[in-house]
Amino acid sequence: MVGLAVPPWVLSRAVDDGLVAGDTAALVTWSVVLVVVGVLIAVLAIARHRTMTKIRMDASFRTVRAVVRHTARLGSTLSRRIGAGEVVTIGITDVQAVTLTMTVTGPGFGAVVAYAVVAVVLFTISPLLALIVLAGVPLLAVTVGPLLRHIEHTGGDYRTDVGTLTTRLVDILGGLRVLNGLGGKEFAAERFRRQSQDLVERGYRVAGPASWVTALSSGLPALFLAAIVWLAARMTAQGEITIGDLVAVYGYVAVLVVPVASFIESGGDIARGRVAAQRIIDLLNLQPERDNGHQTLDLPAGCGPLADPESGVVVRPGLFTALVSARPEDAIAVVERLGRFARTDATWAGVRVDGVPADQLRERLVVADNNAELFAGTVRAAVAGRHLPDDERVRSAVRIAVAEDVVDALPGGLDAPVTWGGSTMSGGQRQRLRLARAVYAAPDVLLAVEPTSAVDARTEAAVVERLRAARRDLTTVVTTTSPLVLDQADEVIFLADGRAAASGTHEELLRDNLAYRELVSRVQDGEVGS
Repeated sequence: MVGLAVPPWVLSRAVDDGLVAGDTAALVTWSVVLVVVGVLIAVLAIARHRTMTKIRMDASFRTVRAVVRHTARLGSTLSRRIGAGEVVTIGITDVQAVTLTMTVTGPGFGAVVAYAVVAVVLFTISPLLALIVLAGVPLLAVTVGPLLRHIEHTGGDYRTDVGTLTTRLVDILGGLRVLNGLGGKEFAAERFRRQSQDLVERGYRVAGPASWVTALSSGLPALFLAAIVWLAARMTAQGEITIGDLVAVYGYVAVLVVPVASFIESGGDIARGRVAAQRIIDLLNLQPERDNGHQTLDLPAGCGPLADPESGVVVRPGLFTALVSARPEDAIAVVERLGRFARTDATWAGVRVDGVPADQLRERLVVADNNAELFAGTVRAAVAGRHLPDDERVRSAVRIAVAEDVVDALPGGLDAPVTWGGSTMSGGQRQRLRLARAVYAAPDVLLAVEPTSAVDARTEAAVVERLRAARRDLTTVVTTTSPLVLDQADEVIFLADGRAAASGTHEELLRDNLAYRELVSRVQDGEVGS
């Protein structure tokens, strides 16, 4: 910024000492100096741009890493506290807005210094011009103040609406298969179109002040430059300053256009950045669910037993246990409490699971449900999950989940790509791939929610048989009403109104419990009817 003020002074010397005085040597000397100064300024400009780019990229990656780490800490509670679209908007739009503010300080400080240097140099030429510059530049910056406040005020509401609409878009894309099946795709698309049009109109209202800031950042300095040059030209015509001084004044004020425009643009960046930063801070302020009490406990050795006092369910260690309920949500609620995905008093061998460090619990207990995410990558990476991939273990997990046909049908086998969410696979294929991932983790306790609901009876029987054999002496709990699964379970726990009403083998419950027998009969009749 300060370097930009040097060429006008060199040019004024070339005019006064060379052209006006008729001194060719002086003209050539000052011309060479002007070229050298121009090259140095170009080098500084390149370095400045590289530095600003590095700072912005560094800020972007730091912020994204912080957001990703925190969303990982929030874990399963994230989806209940913030929409997926909000996270997407934070990771893209908000991070970009914040990074732009990271380069405000450097150019801003440079603008202040350049402004002071130019004012001092102008004072040596004309105190009147220096006074006008000193008074005029702050006035220009103050002019856009109300616009900046308006941007910050309206931008916050607009940003909230953007996050809400993005969440809705993510929900629509995630449920597109269901919408197609129900015939609701056109309705959802029309509703989204109306909401997006409303958002566009609000965006115009936010963009109005922002466009004025952009226009004024170029227009006001240009008007200021014209006013100063007009005054300097009159002073030159009256003999108060030299022609070289007039050239220098023009150059100095032209240089001031850069810091003044930087001031105004930086104000707009800060106003938008504050809105974006607040959304990021709101996310980072979300706290993960606390462990119970102030002291953490260690999980006992072995595989349980697991007990859920709220429902009265007790899962004995080393068994393949089935949870059965006429209302599937009751069985799922038990699994969520046992797996600490909800507020819970559940215990593992007498130790409360909410008093155990989360990483220790997740290492030894896995909850597998049909909404678990499949990330883009290879089949190998999808099955290995957060663990290091081992091809033998991956193939074994795939076999246990009866997913060999899924892998064999893909070009490349374990190296075949899996799209985000497994969108190119059927529901049954995705379900078996998720189960393979849970099996690969080899936890002491596996809690699986309806792990065979999307496969045919033959595949279901094979899955249960292989899963039961592979996890012998480990604790496995499945929620189901399928007679094929229930018949192979070591123990069946029947829930009535969310409470454990009876337990035993499938045959024992069929013989001794009327409600259980009626439920299983309805399921069998439904399968036959279908």
